[in-house]
Amino acid sequence: MNQPCTGLMLSSEELSKICTSHHWHLMMKLEMPFSDGQALVSAADKAFDALREEDWLEAFAGHPMIGDIKTLQAKYGQGKALSEKEQSQVKSASQEELEELLALNLAYQDKFGFIFIVCATNKSADEMLALLKERLPRSREAELKQAAIEQRKISRIRMEAYL
Repeated sequence: MNQPCTGLMLSSEELSKICTSHHWHLMMKLEMPFSDGQALVSAADKAFDALREEDWLEAFAGHPMIGDIKTLQAKYGQGKALSEKEQSQVKSASQEELEELLALNLAYQDKFGFIFIVCATNKSADEMLALLKERLPRSREAELKQAAIEQRKISRIRMEAYL
């Protein structure tokens, strides 16, 4: 007699709110059900460790550009509340700060081929600008590694809703 599946199960939609990499989703689904929140976090870490560059790029593409509220609204519609909350400090930025953020974000994207990824929670527009200026001179390899670290931080915060 089969026992009913017990434990934490996440839908594809819930997984997408955490990370948009299809490979990451597949790895997570193979580990379900999770016995508890720690098992969820451990599986996520294991899945992140298995990602290749193209998987990271797919994950990064699921984020709105920092400071670009129009992109936020277009990408996230009803689900935008999470990203807006993460970027809430940026929403209070001056028009000049937003324009500089956008210009530096575009320069970053042009140089690296992906948008600037940072765990924006509780960071002001000034802090975002400083981080962009600090990271822009880096090599693509170094920046890809940093963006992956930031993706993990963002995903960890998003997983807290399921812990």
